[in-house]
Amino acid sequence: MEAISQLHENYMLLKLDVGFIQPCIDWAIQRLQLDQENEDLDVVLLAAATTYEDAFPLVEQIIVRYVGADAIDQQLAAGKYIAKLFREYKTGAESIESLDTKFSTLYYNLGYPSWLVMLSRNCEYATDIDTFNEPFEQEFEYIAKLWDSSSTLSEFESKYDRKVSNQHDAKYY
Repeated sequence: MEAISQLHENYMLLKLDVGFIQPCIDWAIQRLQLDQENEDLDVVLLAAATTYEDAFPLVEQIIVRYVGADAIDQQLAAGKYIAKLFREYKTGAESIESLDTKFSTLYYNLGYPSWLVMLSRNCEYATDIDTFNEPFEQEFEYIAKLWDSSSTLSEFESKYDRKVSNQHDAKYY
């Protein structure tokens, strides 16, 4: 299946409650336009879907069929999403305020992973306390770079050092 990784990424964002269904529908439409659906009825139905309720089960069926149920690693998807958000933050497309809700949602939906503690905390504090802006940016860059250079959760975990994250805290003199 062509470009299944795009659909997979959007599916994972939906599962993390930070994505939208329209990119999945657009993916299916593009597959049809390029005649790459291999007569897959689920792709045809997804292209015709207009609501989340209609589209999401089809996306899930397509992912399970072509990627496999075991390939759904929410922490990896969240990490890659955070790396993308970092790039957007650097260009000004994201702000501390817009990121706060996204990080809180991820943190909750992932079951509070230890690698996301300091980033989520610093972002929340930076929305109100300027002293936390620099520690937030340091932690954001640290986590984003690790995820950018990791292709699995275990690879990320082998590089992640909580002691480095703990250094990204506000300093009061």
